Amino acid sequence: MILVAATANPGKLRELAALLADSEITLRSLADFAAAPAVNESGETFVANARLKAHAAAAHTGSPALADDSGLEVDALGGLPGVRSARFAADAGAGSGDAANLALLLSRLRGVPEAARTARFRCAVVVARPDGAELIADGTCEGRIAEAPRGSGGFGYDPVFLAPSLGRTFAELSAAEKDRVSHRARAIAALRPHLAAFLRSEE
Repeated sequence: MILVAATANPGKLRELAALLADSEITLRSLADFAAAPAVNESGETFVANARLKAHAAAAHTGSPALADDSGLEVDALGGLPGVRSARFAADAGAGSGDAANLALLLSRLRGVPEAARTARFRCAVVVARPDGAELIADGTCEGRIAEAPRGSGGFGYDPVFLAPSLGRTFAELSAAEKDRVSHRARAIAALRPHLAAFLRSEE
């Protein structure tokens, strides 16, 4: 069974492939298809953005497509950066990319004590078929924000997201360790019991 991953993010693609590696599903990248459309992630929730991407990819490729939208919610910032996680610094005119996002986040949290630096990664996953049918699942991982980046793995906000049960940031974990506890892993785990039947019903 073919499932298209509607992402251009190599970190996300690797995680999704690992999380589905022991299934009967063959994951293909949207990059394998010519002229894939750019999607304006204009939704106000993670689910809304994932739906936009999944349905656009399914329509373009003619195959079922999986999209996720995920981000970081920091309690001391009222839930920011939230759905704007990837564009946090750009929205503030403070540059763009992972390094700029991390720098802005840490500057906004300067002086906030450890106990108040609680946060969570949240992920919504949508699988859409070309006929418009969809599956939706979500997952969260609670943690807190470190005072400085640590580790060289992962991507995005991983270097500052501490997993309390492990005492390390996501960027300090091996890929296998992260895949056991991450928000994306939990969303895929919630999806998996229903995924094969959903894909088969499209055949």
